[in-house]
Parts: sequence; C-alpha cells; structure tokens
Amino acid sequence: MKQLTQIIHAIVFLLFIVFVNVLSTNEDVSITSIKGSDFNQVYNQQKSVNMVTINKSIVIGDYFQFMDSIVKRYDSITSYKLTEHLLVRSNSWILDTLQNTDYYRMMSRDSFVYDQKKMIALPKGNSIVIPDSIQAKALTSSFQKTRIDINIPEFKLRIYVDSVLLYIFPIRVGRNEKKYLEMSGRVQDLKTKTGEGSIVAFVKNPRYVNPANNHEYYVTNRDDKKVTKLPQIPFIETELNGLRHGQLIHPTTNPVTLGKAYSNGCIGTKEADAWVIYYYASLGTKIIIRYDLNVLNEAGDSSVFKDIYRHNKKN
Repeated sequence: MKQLTQIIHAIVFLLFIVFVNVLSTNEDVSITSIKGSDFNQVYNQQKSVNMVTINKSIVIGDYFQFMDSIVKRYDSITSYKLTEHLLVRSNSWILDTLQNTDYYRMMSRDSFVYDQKKMIALPKGNSIVIPDSIQAKALTSSFQKTRIDINIPEFKLRIYVDSVLLYIFPIRVGRNEKKYLEMSGRVQDLKTKTGEGSIVAFVKNPRYVNPANNHEYYVTNRDDKKVTKLPQIPFIETELNGLRHGQLIHPTTNPVTLGKAYSNGCIGTKEADAWVIYYYASLGTKIIIRYDLNVLNEAGDSSVFKDIYRHNKKN
C-alpha cells in the first residue's frame, strides 16, 4: 500500500510539472473576463482569441449599431485601435453576406425584397473573431497601401493594393451638362470632377435627396419596374485636390445606368460592389479620378474610349 501511495504521489507531481511547463510556454495567453451574453473567449496554446457569438440575428437596420458596440467593447482590450473595417476584413463571411443582400442578386434567386433593412446581415449562431495584433497590423498596412482608381470615360473603378489589382467594378458617372440644383441653389456642372485625393467620410445611414428639387425620397423604382424601399449602404465621400465637391461613391438602385454618364456628378455602383468598396476603402484611402481616353488594359491591349465630355472638341 505504501508503494502504491508513493506511485500516486509521483504521478501527481509529474502532472503538476507538465502543467507548469505548459503555462511557462504560453506566457502571452491573457485570460480576461468578458461579461455579457453575446461575448465569449476562445484560447489556444499561442494566444487568446476573442470571439463574439451572435445569439440573435442582426438585420441591416441594426447592423452598424451592433458593429459599433463590438468595437467600443473590445477597443479597450486590444493593443491596437479596433475598427469596423478591421472586424469585417478579418471575417470575410460578413462581407459575403452583405453583398448577397443586393436586390438584383436576390431577384436572380426569385426572392423579392421590399425593405432591405429588414434582411439579416449577421445570422444567429455565427461568430465574429476579433483579430489579433498580427492580423490587425497586416490589415492596417494593407489599408495604407490601398488606392482607388477611377477612369471616367472607361466607366470603371479599380481597387489596388500596391500594384496588385484586386477588383474592377462598372460605374456610372456625371452627365455632360449644367443644371440648376435646388440643393445648392445654383447652376452646377454635373460632370464628375477629376483629381487626386482621399476618402474623407462615410455616411452610414444616408438620406436620399433629389438635388434638383431638394426633396427627400424613401422608395425607388427598380429596373424591373418594381418599387422598393431604399437600401442602407454607406455613401463614401471623396476629397480631390484639397476640395470637397460633394462627389460621392454610392450604390445605384438602377444598375442599367452603369456604363453611362447619368448621375449628378457622383460615382454610382452596384449594391454588392458598394459594400466591397466601403470595406476596402478605410478613411484616408488614396483615390485618383482621371479622364484617360487611351489606355492599356490588364491584358496589355490598347483601348480608346468615347470622349463623353467632349474634352477634345475643337472650338
């Protein structure tokens, strides 16, 4: 019996040594108590991984408020400045889900949606991972190297990180005309302005106002002649050559107008594309809006575009 007791004591001692060794090799594991029914933590042997468990489906109308609450809660815990953009880029499934709320994507699946704000953005049961400092640093570096390139007569918006082309999106641009706009109280040149600058602001819950008469509107006539409420997708404000022209990048509910000079100066995109642009273009992202008629495309082929603003017209 005495020998058995000694063996048991030896086993317990060995287990204790193993446990101490495990702790010593994981000194970067910080165990922080997070209170709240929607928040949990997951840990591994290298680092602590914070996860937000979604216990109730979040609709688009509540989406930004929910994301802001996560940022506010975790920003005091992370060693870096946490942002909504870092969260979504670390959880690609969120962007995929938001893109699929596009009205025309839904209609392609025979699903008519009258009010997109009631669509689910974050399904119950999913989890949002809070990026660790390594992920955050890599993404922050990527944001700093991101630039948006828009060529007006080509009707294309490109997103680059360094010299790597990530996306090409079709767009619509401003009309080649001048018109009195009640919103500004004067005659405006509706052509989309060119220049170099940056992204300076987001409007997460935009008001839809007709600049011609300054009247706010709440529903839209779609390309398929159906009427729906307007979506809640952020508008992106640009600054060019140190000036803000009120020239926004935002979704259009009528993608039939893409590839045309149709707007009052803003750059219009598909709804799905607008979500991607928003989450790749953090504040401060460089933007170039140019008017190049002769370009080489990605395949190296030369293209000549129509002079939609008649810049080359001889007087």
